[in-house]
Amino acid sequence: MLEALFLGIVQGLTEFLPISSSAHIRIVGEFMPHANDPGAAFTAITQIGTELAVLLYFRRDILNISRAWFKHDGSPEARLGNLIIIGTLPIVALGYLGQDYITNNFRSLWLIASTLIIFGLILGFADRVGRSEKDLSTLNARDGIFYGLAQSMALIPGVSRSGATIALGRFLGYKREAALRYSFLLALPAVFGSGLYELKKAMGDSTVSVYSMPEILIATITAFIIGYAVIAWLMKYISTKSFSPFVIYRVALGSALLIALATGLISAQ
Repeated sequence: MLEALFLGIVQGLTEFLPISSSAHIRIVGEFMPHANDPGAAFTAITQIGTELAVLLYFRRDILNISRAWFKHDGSPEARLGNLIIIGTLPIVALGYLGQDYITNNFRSLWLIASTLIIFGLILGFADRVGRSEKDLSTLNARDGIFYGLAQSMALIPGVSRSGATIALGRFLGYKREAALRYSFLLALPAVFGSGLYELKKAMGDSTVSVYSMPEILIATITAFIIGYAVIAWLMKYISTKSFSPFVIYRVALGSALLIALATGLISAQ
């Protein structure tokens, strides 16, 4: 229970920062005395908690988008609803087709260390060259599809859902706050779908996760509480600051992980 509680804290702290929550859950799990890798199912289910935090924090935006979309009134909110649906399609298709790779091959710490560094540098470059000219009112179908493809990269632990979509948004010229806000909204359908799917499997098969359902529930609730606080902080932070600290952290963590793997301190699988 204490391990699950701790992992819930890690999930809540890292889900929205562009540093990859799935990578941190995988890395931290390696040092747990009993669990080792908590598994893709545990990560997907606890992400339900952090996405509930998104629902609560952006409840007005989500309500306005939902109302406009059902009315088909041609408003920017209705168009944004359509683009969220379009942007969700790539990760749904790739997630379904690549389930075995996501569950097994993508859990290698060599891969995670590499993606932490590579996509950290990509985020830093994108944030530096981004022109900050666009907001979500200018989002079009082309950009929506590109956002969706960027989000699908987060199927690989270490990439970071928010990191990939923010980097893409900055490359396209969107302001930091707009790129981050859309990243949160775009993640909702995919994360809830994945989490509920894994939750159903875990309830029917106790071997799906190394943790029991009460432990997973505690981790999910913890992730929700911590995640909400992180969203509130991050939205204020990026209004005046860049993503440079997260880039430095990613590169440092990835490098430390490579050293630990090369010296045999930890195992890649």
